[in-house]
Amino acid sequence: MKILIPLAEGFEEIEAVDVIDILRRADVEVVTAGLKEGLVQGSHKISVLPDTSLNKIDFRDFDGLVLPGGSPGFIALGNDERILTMAREMDKAGKYVAAICAAPSVLIKAGVLQGRKATVSPSGKAQVAACAQFSEDRVVVDKNLITSRSPGTALEFALRLVEVFVSKEKMLQIKAQTLARCDED
Repeated sequence: MKILIPLAEGFEEIEAVDVIDILRRADVEVVTAGLKEGLVQGSHKISVLPDTSLNKIDFRDFDGLVLPGGSPGFIALGNDERILTMAREMDKAGKYVAAICAAPSVLIKAGVLQGRKATVSPSGKAQVAACAQFSEDRVVVDKNLITSRSPGTALEFALRLVEVFVSKEKMLQIKAQTLARCDED
């Protein structure tokens, strides 16, 4: 399993790093890619050096795409045609497409959310409800589409990704190792 996590200036650090960490604990190959070369500063001024840049990867080599939210990071993702193409093509191929917080709006722009069940940060509820079946659930899985709500749901989102990408057993193992508590606990 090989997952791409693009990082844009202003990404939400918790949403990106929680997912990267938990997926790597599950032995999922995670590649972070900046929209450009070099350090990427998050919305709370934490800088991260991605593994590579989008110009150096072929998204067809990946099994899934995970988009972190954060402002203005999600706006930059939604304005990048490479990201929109990746989301459309990966969804069309039945590969995993996931987004958290405001990033589901990127999937709306890519045409991936229409008619699907999804969630989003409270500020994006009307936008998602206009084209998808909006859910208040903290994490929503609709076949290959996985969405979540906010930095406060990032750990649950990451654990659900492990369950979907790897197995429930692996997710429970990591949950126990990290003493994670989820909404259902």
